[in-house]
Amino acid sequence: MAHVAADSVLSLTDQRLVAALQWDGRLSAERAAQVLDLSPATVRRRLHAFGAEGTVRVVISPVARPRNGGSAGALFLRIRVLRGKLDTIVAALAAREDIPFIDVTTSGDEIFAVARTEPGSRDPLVFRQLPSTQAVTSLESATILHVFRLTSEWRHAVLTPAELAALSPAPGPDRGPASSGSPGPYGVDTDPLEQSLIDALTPDARLSAAALAAHTGHPETTVRRRIARLTAQGRLVTQVLVDPRRIGLPIEAKLLLHVAPDHLAAAGRALADHPSVHGAFATSGPSNLHAAAYFPDLAALYGFLSRDLVGLGITQVETAIVSRAAKRTPALGLAQPSPAVPRHRQPTRAGLDKG
Repeated sequence: MAHVAADSVLSLTDQRLVAALQWDGRLSAERAAQVLDLSPATVRRRLHAFGAEGTVRVVISPVARPRNGGSAGALFLRIRVLRGKLDTIVAALAAREDIPFIDVTTSGDEIFAVARTEPGSRDPLVFRQLPSTQAVTSLESATILHVFRLTSEWRHAVLTPAELAALSPAPGPDRGPASSGSPGPYGVDTDPLEQSLIDALTPDARLSAAALAAHTGHPETTVRRRIARLTAQGRLVTQVLVDPRRIGLPIEAKLLLHVAPDHLAAAGRALADHPSVHGAFATSGPSNLHAAAYFPDLAALYGFLSRDLVGLGITQVETAIVSRAAKRTPALGLAQPSPAVPRHRQPTRAGLDKG
């Protein structure tokens, strides 16, 4: 297999296929070919190449939209560390199951992370473990209060209006009430059967009904019916994992915004509607609106800051550029064992161990 550079830009055809999968993660090759005016053989070949190269994966989103856009049960963490200790702290954080996202900024001593937690709790990581780690020089945390946009809802803007209309779900008959089972992560209700399907789909949301039936032991007809119901009710939330550099968006920026209270909701909605923004959240703290966005270059980022944020009631903006995404859950690319952190390089053991 020919070597593919990790940051080489995909062809426009491949980018359009990625965008179609963002609209429907379980889109069939035949349907994708029809919408994108390609041959089914071409689509199947490119989908196979995506998987073989580890370029693109479709997974169940690790974060589903909470009820009514409310609290996502998560904290944004901004961690500054001693220079020379960055990789050690990143490795220790990445080993924790309650940390699904870690970004390192271009400053060289700064980490942005998301920690799953119970709203309002005294999370041991924030209150005890990180502060007691000598390599950590400062820690800021902000609770997510309201979700305006999640990464799983972001779409690469390379499709025509007609193609978007063809991919948008058409209104259909009611598939029955949502499950009355136990609430899963972030307010998604599932019963044991549905949860077994979601668990099986988590690393590969494009598994066929036959493969799901074989994996879970449920009849294939039952699997098809439940998958259709989950999809119709918007409870099967897929996400396309692709390095943004591969789709021509090498610049990712974190934005910490101060917004007047009477403008907060409108500003959040405006950011959520912007084609560059893949995450927007109202949060606690002085920076009461957090956003993340992709750009093709620094000039586009400057245009966003100088033009697109005007008139939204924003009184202060702090911008941090991401140098690398250190962790995404599920991980992007082919599964690889995490390198062990040598004991002599680890921070104080009590510092980051999950308590």
